[in-house]
Amino acid sequence: MKLSKPLLSFWQILNMNLGFFGIQFSFGLQQSNMSPLYKYLGADEGSLPLLWLAGPMTGLLVQPVIGALSDRTDSRWGRRTPYFLTGALLCSLGLIAMPFSPTLWFAASLLWILDTANNVAMEPYRAYVSDRLSASQHSLGYLSQSAFTGLAQTLAYLTPSILVWLGMDGNATNRHNIPQITIVAFLIGAVFSFSTVWWSIRSTPELPLSDAESRALRERATGVVATLADIASAVRDMPPVMRRLWWMKLFQWYGMLCYWIYIVPSLAATMFSGSSSAAAGLRDAGLLNGKIGGFYNFVAFASAFAMVPFARRWGARNVHAVCLALAGMGMWSIPAIHQTGWLFVPMIGVGLAWASMMGNPYILLAGAIPPERAGVYMGIFNMFIVLPMIIQMLTVPLYYHTLLHGDPSNVVRLAGACLLAAAVATLFVGTAARPTSLSRRLTHP
Repeated sequence: MKLSKPLLSFWQILNMNLGFFGIQFSFGLQQSNMSPLYKYLGADEGSLPLLWLAGPMTGLLVQPVIGALSDRTDSRWGRRTPYFLTGALLCSLGLIAMPFSPTLWFAASLLWILDTANNVAMEPYRAYVSDRLSASQHSLGYLSQSAFTGLAQTLAYLTPSILVWLGMDGNATNRHNIPQITIVAFLIGAVFSFSTVWWSIRSTPELPLSDAESRALRERATGVVATLADIASAVRDMPPVMRRLWWMKLFQWYGMLCYWIYIVPSLAATMFSGSSSAAAGLRDAGLLNGKIGGFYNFVAFASAFAMVPFARRWGARNVHAVCLALAGMGMWSIPAIHQTGWLFVPMIGVGLAWASMMGNPYILLAGAIPPERAGVYMGIFNMFIVLPMIIQMLTVPLYYHTLLHGDPSNVVRLAGACLLAAAVATLFVGTAARPTSLSRRLTHP
């Protein structure tokens, strides 16, 4: 049995994480286009959080189950590969259909399918990185994912503007008022979603299980009841570090969803209130959000690798707290800005935080969970993302017209306050050495 995993070169680590580019391009298209798309189809601003409910709900239901199933899988194609390859294929099909939605209910229903596919791919992919890399390369592995997240979402946000620059008419729409540039952007995302995941698994296949790991896997119970029991026991035995990460994630993701849902309506109110029509102001705000969103995602891409030595020297926890604080202050300032150029200044903090969110919490998590249960714990950790989002979607409509005075700019300010609270909560997260794997315990009593 091989007790240590082979060290991979920098380029091998990039190859194995390229699939994250495709997955995150899809998420970037959703973040930058779903609120405008819903409004084109007639949605009310106060109902937008409810229309975004698909992602968190599917993540809550799908990811822990898929993670637990992948922990129990030993197929000819690998342990995690069947899941994230299937998810990527279904995601591509959803991206092709989304911009052709004829009605609001159709788009909202299709988002459930699209997010289910993304969630099937997401956590097995993170577990695949944990499986494939030695502990000494976790920081590079997960921050590589962060870099590809930044690059993918930079391009996803900027694609409509790039298409306009290439000569497409930014005001051209189909008969359902959806811009043609949005349709083409989603079709490009469909190509990226599957092709990048396919390249990663072809270039960097999973490591085969050792004899001891295969034997331990065969001895585990199978079936729906066993899978649910595995999830329940994982929650019961959750490491203390993971429990403390919950409070940080609660404020972090509540705030991020406030920002993503309301940044376009906020920009329309503060930057384009004098537009010829509400629809024109919304389209202009959408293009501006694409530019500043592309910028902050480029900052995330450029800073992700730069964070590696800082995370090693100062700790992932401290780096994450600083990045969240910078983003919180930046978001709070956005509604007070009325000149386009100045909007890029707070985006620096948002980009640093986004890079950190995609890497540093997973470094802390990977050091605290048993490796043979990486799939189920990565799935449960995703619940720490989706539960705050569900809470946000169910609560903001209750006080949007009262406490926030029906002003989308106040929601963006709330997002900044939440990220500052998340920065404080991060300082209370400890660190832990990674538990010994089951196979290692079996062979080294």
